[in-house]
Amino acid sequence: MTKVAVLATATALSFGVAAPAGAEVAVTALPAASMEAVLKAAQIDPRRADSALTPGAKDSVLLVEQALAAKGLLDQQYVDGHFGTSTINGYSSYQKSLGYTGIDASGLPGKTSLEKLGEGRYTVTAVVSAGSRLTYHGKTMNTRTKAMLVKAEALLGRQLTITQGSYNPGGVGASAGTHDGGGALDIGVEGMSSATRTDVARKLRQVGFAAWVRTPAQGFAYHIHAIALSDPDLSSGAQHQAGDYYLGYNGLAGRGSDDGPAVTPKLTWEEYQRS
Repeated sequence: MTKVAVLATATALSFGVAAPAGAEVAVTALPAASMEAVLKAAQIDPRRADSALTPGAKDSVLLVEQALAAKGLLDQQYVDGHFGTSTINGYSSYQKSLGYTGIDASGLPGKTSLEKLGEGRYTVTAVVSAGSRLTYHGKTMNTRTKAMLVKAEALLGRQLTITQGSYNPGGVGASAGTHDGGGALDIGVEGMSSATRTDVARKLRQVGFAAWVRTPAQGFAYHIHAIALSDPDLSSGAQHQAGDYYLGYNGLAGRGSDDGPAVTPKLTWEEYQRS
């Protein structure tokens, strides 16, 4: 196809008339926003003490911020590739404009809202799906969380006891709302030695959970608290715990140093499956 034919086609289309017979339409590909990258930044960046960028996320976050700014939901000064509190608030406002409420309007991007926001501006790649809600070991969770748990159990060679599942608003008060959405589990450790508890937390971390052994010294009965990294259904509290895990904290309000087993690198479920 000649340049003249391309120009003729583009001109014809711009005036709403038929393109010349046999003409091909030249289409410019839209840039791609990685949902995996955006979700990671949306967990980590609001918990940073500075405006540092999450490695590998800048280009995707910029596309989202530019779209929010174009809708008047984010001041141009915050279009910087850092998915901080201002971007979270802007994205929450966009979700509310779509009719979302509660956890669905927390500012944590989901596939549908990302795609709607990007119409005509970007495409969404590396989609992360929570899947449907189901019951496993007697507790509610989503498909993605179950798959992660099943893999951890296979690595451990044992089944785990779930004492609190996901989508449990108004559940255990000490959980501070982290179980209101998806991706959150409490695991019983009765009869486990200290070494076994640590190994369970390690295996959970390996497959993509932020996992900590909670202790009486912290004000809890012994159990393991686990948050599925990058679950798009995370509550705000769980989202903050995921970010703190990446930044080396223990997921508690005091933001003490991470006291769990070291796992390097810290992978999401999708990254683990590709490793």
